[in-house]
Amino acid sequence: MKADPKNVLTGAHYLDGNHACAEGAIAAGCKFFAGYPITPSTEIAERVARRFPLIGGVFIQMEDELASMNAILGGAWGGAKTMSCTSGPGFSLMMENFGLGLMLETPTVLVNVQRGGPSTGLPTLPGQQDMMQARWGSHGDYEVIALAPDSPQESFELAIHAFNLAEKYRMPILIMTDECVGHMTEKVVIPEADKIDLIERNFTKKKPGEAWPYDPTDNGPSPMLPVGEGHKFHITGLTHDYRGYPVISAEAQDQNVRHLVNKVRDHVDDIIWLDEQEVEGAEVVIMAYGITARVVQPAIAKARKEGIKIGLVRMITVWPFPEKRVRELAGKVKSMIMVELNLGQVYYEMERCAAGKCRTILVDHAGGTVHKPEEVYKAIKEAVK
Repeated sequence: MKADPKNVLTGAHYLDGNHACAEGAIAAGCKFFAGYPITPSTEIAERVARRFPLIGGVFIQMEDELASMNAILGGAWGGAKTMSCTSGPGFSLMMENFGLGLMLETPTVLVNVQRGGPSTGLPTLPGQQDMMQARWGSHGDYEVIALAPDSPQESFELAIHAFNLAEKYRMPILIMTDECVGHMTEKVVIPEADKIDLIERNFTKKKPGEAWPYDPTDNGPSPMLPVGEGHKFHITGLTHDYRGYPVISAEAQDQNVRHLVNKVRDHVDDIIWLDEQEVEGAEVVIMAYGITARVVQPAIAKARKEGIKIGLVRMITVWPFPEKRVRELAGKVKSMIMVELNLGQVYYEMERCAAGKCRTILVDHAGGTVHKPEEVYKAIKEAVK
């Protein structure tokens, strides 16, 4: 399917990352947004609130983040493409119902514009301190898909990509942006609607009475059941069978959990998206994501002028983590460096996957501002010793 022309603000625009993200959601066909204002994500909700009345969408300001997450799950089961946005404290409140969305296999999108934490922390200043919470913030075993844009242009593009992933894998998708990218204003080019490919909701073709919300399939998640067309069905966050009814047994639990995990793990090569720059032949590789992937560029340029062979792996997809690629690189390079706006979260995954095959270095930061290029350059020099 192609995007609806009436939803797409075609052409070149001067937008911040939050507004670009909202426009990407609208271009993807999002028609229901429920959220609660929180800095530094509020511009997404504001943009949607202005634009939705023009395209037949529904915007609701909820009483809190718990209700917001529940509302977008309900909206998705009602047939709409749905989204919410938040930041650190709200993200914590949403995690319970995020887990519900995973268990119900609900396609939706949640954007976290990260700020410095913990607790109220630094509402107006950047951080990347929610990355491990994104991976394990709810309880139980599951897999997540989390994307990290590094620009307003990519905020637009990844919003569309997130909705397509949500529909393809029938699950909530995370966009883990940050205050810098959210409030950074740059040129954003929005293509014609017929150039935007969309994955639409896969509804069952079976007649009422013949279909179940978790019908077994040979390939991919089950089709969903449309509301208002005679289908009567039940869904629950409890361990359940293909009919959606609770089944409290170890056998049903094993089937549920392995399905939630394997529908991501079995497709990691299709899901993981990396931007690699001069990695082949490098003796040092930097890994980074979001705004940090831009901050490291001056240090990389300086090192290359000095003859240091250094590559960059920018993680557009942070979760699932690119384990296979890190293992490949660890056997070829002298050192791998992780640069992130926290005190070491995604770094531990890099260290685990490198498995001692190369040196691993963390360039951390407690948030509130971005790294100084000198800090990254110093780590590069240390890495080649």
